Amino acid sequence: MAAPQAPSLLRALAARALPYAPALAASGALGALCIRAVLDQAGRPALPLDDAFIHMQYARRLAEGGFFSFVAGEGYSTGATSLLWPVLLAPFYALGLRDLSLVYAIWALGLVFHAALAVETARLARPLAGPAAAAGAGAMCAGFAAFAWFAWSGMETVAFAWVLTRTARLAAGLLEPARGEAQAEAAEGVGELAMPAGSDAMLVGSEATLAGSEATLVGSAAMLGGSAAMLGGSDATPAGSAAPPAASALLPSAERPPAAVARALALAGFAAPLLRPEGALASLLAALALAVWAARPAPPSPLPASPPPTPSAPPRRGSAIPRLFDRRLLVLAPLLGPLVVPALNQLLAGHPTSSTTTVKWLLGNPNYDGPALRDALLQNLRLLVTDVLDGGQWTAVFLPEGSAVVIALGAVALAVAAHRRGRPAHAAIVAALALGALLPCTYLSFLWNRVRYVWPFAPAWLVMAACLARELGDAAQRVRRSLHYVTPLIAGAFAGALAARLPWAIHDLANSARAIDRQQVWLGRWAAQHLPEGARIGVNDTGALAYFSGRRTFDVVGLTTEGEARYWVAGAGSRFEHYEKLPPERRPTHFIVYPHWMACAPVLGRELVDATVEDQAILGGTTMIAYEARWDLLGSGAKPVRSAPGERILDEVDVSDLESEEAHGYALEPLADQRNVAVALAAPESDAPGEVDRARAEIADGGRYYRAADRFVVHLAAPPAEARLVMRVASDDGAELAISVAGEEAGTVEVPAGTWVERAVALPAARLAGATPIAITARRGAGFHAFHYWIVGR
Repeated sequence: MAAPQAPSLLRALAARALPYAPALAASGALGALCIRAVLDQAGRPALPLDDAFIHMQYARRLAEGGFFSFVAGEGYSTGATSLLWPVLLAPFYALGLRDLSLVYAIWALGLVFHAALAVETARLARPLAGPAAAAGAGAMCAGFAAFAWFAWSGMETVAFAWVLTRTARLAAGLLEPARGEAQAEAAEGVGELAMPAGSDAMLVGSEATLAGSEATLVGSAAMLGGSAAMLGGSDATPAGSAAPPAASALLPSAERPPAAVARALALAGFAAPLLRPEGALASLLAALALAVWAARPAPPSPLPASPPPTPSAPPRRGSAIPRLFDRRLLVLAPLLGPLVVPALNQLLAGHPTSSTTTVKWLLGNPNYDGPALRDALLQNLRLLVTDVLDGGQWTAVFLPEGSAVVIALGAVALAVAAHRRGRPAHAAIVAALALGALLPCTYLSFLWNRVRYVWPFAPAWLVMAACLARELGDAAQRVRRSLHYVTPLIAGAFAGALAARLPWAIHDLANSARAIDRQQVWLGRWAAQHLPEGARIGVNDTGALAYFSGRRTFDVVGLTTEGEARYWVAGAGSRFEHYEKLPPERRPTHFIVYPHWMACAPVLGRELVDATVEDQAILGGTTMIAYEARWDLLGSGAKPVRSAPGERILDEVDVSDLESEEAHGYALEPLADQRNVAVALAAPESDAPGEVDRARAEIADGGRYYRAADRFVVHLAAPPAEARLVMRVASDDGAELAISVAGEEAGTVEVPAGTWVERAVALPAARLAGATPIAITARRGAGFHAFHYWIVGR
């Protein structure tokens, strides 16, 4: 009898793609609702986050030949938090999708990843929860409003969730290969085995009916539930069938040889951190799974299907060594993924850290140290558990109230499922993925952009909810054998509860897209028409303004302009002091900013136009304003307002100037950024000797508010003949300041309540040789505001 004919590559591809078809159809229906809502509100393609246009600008520059250069002619930028997402978009731009037409390609990618994520979530759930509950997990994923919002937001969030979930599934499958469903059910001796043939479809149908009762939009989720059910059957291989080696990569992972699964896992683990830095978690899971797999003895080679080779062709020797080497080499592949971005940064920017890390990561923020860092981390953790996961004020648009209870019970059910079905590795990997939601707690805030940093880890919560549905269903069957519908009923209820949020989320998506379009996009187009081609625009939301204006941008936050992040993190006063030292050609000619975000009024000149958008909750402010830049006040506060003949400045501490503070050991307390300001006022009244500089009627300076004491070290090569300390300070309620030099009190000054003043104190000149510590302490009053200190003398 002839051996059965192996399926063709085309058939293998069709079999591989078949489970995705209903998922794509359901995601397409949901996407159509999202896109129609956006077009109805905005009147044209629009995206709800300015960050999406940052990706589009990077994609544009890639298509134009600039390797992750945000501004033409300015070289590499470390501000791309996702390397792969702009790489995926760049070909569409190169093919002619320019301006807003690129949004259609972004929406298409969102559709694909939305469907693929539901497929992966169902596949991850099946070994732990069985086919019916896995179908429910797929439906929950499809009906999860956060995934719908972000799939059509232009962000990489859903694509990243997909690669995390895929990595988790492949890692678990490599550690615990799939078993026959009948064998698994028989081993645990429960219920779903007793269900009649074809009951999976009936269960999914009941789930669809339940979900459909919640809202019209839930139908899309139920359709994806059907696709998940199909996935449950896709892992079974027909008896006697075989796939040719060329088609093995196209087979579902349960049908693929372990080596093919390992290669796919290594690729997923490598790619995950290139989509988001948090993908390092997936890299670690992949490396651990590959290491365990590599340590196992290789299975014996299959018997040859053809006659053995003739004596003239001796068998190859030592083939086990390359195979072993290949296995161990695969372990390294995912570990290289997290190193790619730091290596690029080091090579092209001279430092391994990204600007986003400097701006957003608590652990790298110099203003959070010791107790302040601990308190911030605990506050974020508390907010995650009590609000974000529970459908509180920050996530009510996506999650039902009380969701944290389901997640907590699901965690218990996950452990039970692991024990009952002999899947400890699956459960451990799902738990690790769920705990990945703690990573955003290390950010300054994870609430930005509709909590987008947390959602990629949500598929693990859905798998745990599926486990809960299965365990409750099995408990019901122990009471009464006929209650086989309880599992899909509960899973369907979870899916329906999630999908009930879809109308709110779609409205919010469209409303947010309209707001971005009416503000950032509108101002970007205004700049293209009204600002000269050589203009350089200072921005705090950099995406749409750079993409649509075609003008050079200067990101005051520092995400896309190298070197600025340090000064943004330090506070407005430090930015002003930094601008004083910038070469004129690097300074912006205009600003388009939220004034309260910019918080640096001395550099904002004449207002040109503003964009005000009411009825929104996504923007950084209701009004964004375009200004001419003003630089005439730079350096105006560099010297005391009075100077005596023959005196010169021997040393100075320019408060808020980071370089000056560092050079003088200026002591800062935690959270110093919150009291770092830039002010422009009338020249201060001074009791120092000498003449007033009449040319400086108004001066600007950076300073630090609410100081109880200032300590620093001055450096003089030799003791002067005489010396004074001139201080530019202020106090809200009045203060008495005591000045000491090297521990010896030199005098006191009175600071009146109100605006700033300059006060002078004679110093013991003989004590000023070399490095000399000076302290200014508030002896009376609640504190003072410090702007500048000069050591003057002869």
